[in-house]
Amino acid sequence: MEVEKNVARLIENLKDNDELVQVQTTEMLVEIGEPAVDQLIDALEDGDKNIRQGAAKVLGLIGDKKAINPLITTMKDDNKWVRRASSGALSNMGESAVDPLIQTLEDDDWRVRGGAAWALGNIKSPKALNPLIKVMDDSSGFVRAGAVMALGNIGGEKAEEALEKARKDKSGYVRRVAQDFLNKD
Repeated sequence: MEVEKNVARLIENLKDNDELVQVQTTEMLVEIGEPAVDQLIDALEDGDKNIRQGAAKVLGLIGDKKAINPLITTMKDDNKWVRRASSGALSNMGESAVDPLIQTLEDDDWRVRGGAAWALGNIKSPKALNPLIKVMDDSSGFVRAGAVMALGNIGGEKAEEALEKARKDKSGYVRRVAQDFLNKD
């Protein structure tokens, strides 16, 4: 009961405007770890965007697998910083987040698809290679850029072929990201 009260107080501190308070709060919540996870998952639905963003970040640092689906849901948040924190948190989950993220590549929301592609790129799982190649035809440049970055991070012959194709993309940003990866070799 005492831990729950402390966690609740710390979660409230995530909305503090002082960055040092936010950093210290994050560190304390990460140190508490698993006992804080359920309350942090609940905080993903808080009315305050700073609490949602902070909760997503902390969940990623703790790395508890039961936070994966709630974090994927939070990738639909109205606030771009909350979406980015959720995507980053999922990146920290490693292989356990790969299958749900691959499924998320088919979401109706381009922001969610893009966040999933970027997260998969940070995880660098070869398992995501074919689904990411498929996403290269997405209507959203953000999603295609995420897929290009992910393929560049994963590497390999198939990824390189997709990057070559992306050099002709209609989006200048997608072309540049593809070229940057191809120039690394």
